[in-house]
Amino acid sequence: MLMRTDPFRELDRLAQQLMGPGTWSKPSAMPMDAYREGDEYVVAFDLPGVSADAIDVDVERNMLTVKAERRPVAKADDVQMELSERPLGVFSRQIVLADTLDTEHIQADYDAGVLTLRIPIAERAKPRKISIGVGSGRKEISG
Repeated sequence: MLMRTDPFRELDRLAQQLMGPGTWSKPSAMPMDAYREGDEYVVAFDLPGVSADAIDVDVERNMLTVKAERRPVAKADDVQMELSERPLGVFSRQIVLADTLDTEHIQADYDAGVLTLRIPIAERAKPRKISIGVGSGRKEISG
């Protein structure tokens, strides 16, 4: 038998039970980090226990949508569940991407339960030098 020592974990478990598992019409949120690394914008989503084929990444215009589903593990008939805290169901997150990102060249990697998206910064958004032309002289306005 397992014993818990964190009294607040029970409150978290009760809140999760009341809200129920995420469904496709009402998915649960997934934690993420977002940061800029050089000429890329990186977004990392925590999806432990989710198989890669249960993850869906879509981009429409500048809206990035990530959906994933954690399915129950098949159990034998003689298994009796003692404790179940790992949430099951559907998880989703939508992010509005800036126009300065190149959504045509997004790279997605999934390793150790973390989905990492690398979105390059568009060439038009990168800093560049503007050359300055020098005029040849005065111009007269007549009229």
